[in-house]
Amino acid sequence: MNQKTKDLVFAALCVALGLIVPQVFHLIPFVGAVPNLGGVFLPMHIPVLLCGFLCGWKYGAACGAIVPFLSSVVTGMPVLWPQGVSMIFELAVYGLVTGLLYRGLGRNVYLSLIAAMAAGRVVSGVAKAVFFGMAGKPFGMAAFISGAFTTAVPGIILQLILLPVLVTALERAGAVPARKKAAA
Repeated sequence: MNQKTKDLVFAALCVALGLIVPQVFHLIPFVGAVPNLGGVFLPMHIPVLLCGFLCGWKYGAACGAIVPFLSSVVTGMPVLWPQGVSMIFELAVYGLVTGLLYRGLGRNVYLSLIAAMAAGRVVSGVAKAVFFGMAGKPFGMAAFISGAFTTAVPGIILQLILLPVLVTALERAGAVPARKKAAA
């Protein structure tokens, strides 16, 4: 099987996981004061970030744009306007940056992941400020900090642990080619 076909298959798998994994989190009963496990563990982000790592920036960005839209259409979560549209921009940036830095420029997995998480959150904040404003819903700095960082700490930790392990394991198993190393 040629690499483009493998990338397309992995990207499709990541899109499917982006629809299924959040639903699994919604099956878990509420835990104490945590009414939204998806907002805490960020299960939709993981397959999108993984797609960028495995398939590169084009597939990663496409996966990031497709997953929140399809999820909204198929499951009603997230609500498409304005939350889902904001997530389309955020997740597209996650997939784009991980793919560009890791596959395109050969940076290490942690640098690529942290840069993608930072860039996606900045884009998310801008998109939410614009789209929530257009929808007549207030979205300020406190809401941004709370949603992007405070509430999301468990999801950020999960991503920092799980994604490097998955990427390394898939490369070592030969399921995906190892990244090219960055020039010294």
